[in-house]
Amino acid sequence: MGLELYLDLLSQPCRSIYIFARSNNIPFEFKQVELFKDSVLGKKPAAGSGSEQPHAGSSNSEGAGKVSLLKKVPALKDGDFTLAECTAILLYLSRKYNTPDHWYPSDIQKRAQVDEYLSWHQANIRANAPKTMWIKVLIPLFTGQPLPSEKLQEVMEGLSASLKQFEERFLQNKAFIIGSEISLADLVAVVELMQPVGVGCDIFEDRPRLMEWRRRVEDAVGKELFLQAHEMIFNIKELSNIQIHPQLKEHLAPVLMKILK
Repeated sequence: MGLELYLDLLSQPCRSIYIFARSNNIPFEFKQVELFKDSVLGKKPAAGSGSEQPHAGSSNSEGAGKVSLLKKVPALKDGDFTLAECTAILLYLSRKYNTPDHWYPSDIQKRAQVDEYLSWHQANIRANAPKTMWIKVLIPLFTGQPLPSEKLQEVMEGLSASLKQFEERFLQNKAFIIGSEISLADLVAVVELMQPVGVGCDIFEDRPRLMEWRRRVEDAVGKELFLQAHEMIFNIKELSNIQIHPQLKEHLAPVLMKILK
């Protein structure tokens, strides 16, 4: 049995794994999971074998729950071996498939720089960027009302502070975070920053250094692959047309609001 990756491409960590595997020609079976539709909207997954294309159609949420004890994506199954968590999966793939050294350098200092960024990322970029989708799309979908503009402004101010640190501390005047070649740090960073873009908050606008870095990352992994992986997030606003059962709204709305506190 070959490598299986359970991924929901609305998820930033899932997109980083998908792009990494595809750009490095790692053979895998793409098990598409639609956590939002299956868990929140209560749609029953259809039967299917999965495919490497994002529009495979079938959802594999139940399978992902069996693969990952944490019952979430991303999840990896390689024969009898299973693994969860984005960084762990990326490192496993890079080691097993001996991907080019620039992704996770053998040089101890360059590797430490990748590790440093991945640690910083969680409490900074990742702590702010995803909230834009909750504020602009998901919470209004469940509450039936838009959030006050001050809430988005507060999140954008926090994200702006993180982006300033990102540019000054990590990117500086380099082509990529650790130098002249792309690494896992760049990939994890860029997919996270595409989340605000998908809901109409273009954080690259008026940040030419950041925009040029994004273009270099896209070129490094392949622009077509990059756009393919982000197609779902670019169409995220289509969720606003979905009809949610009133009881489900009543149950989930206060839960979602807590996310922003």
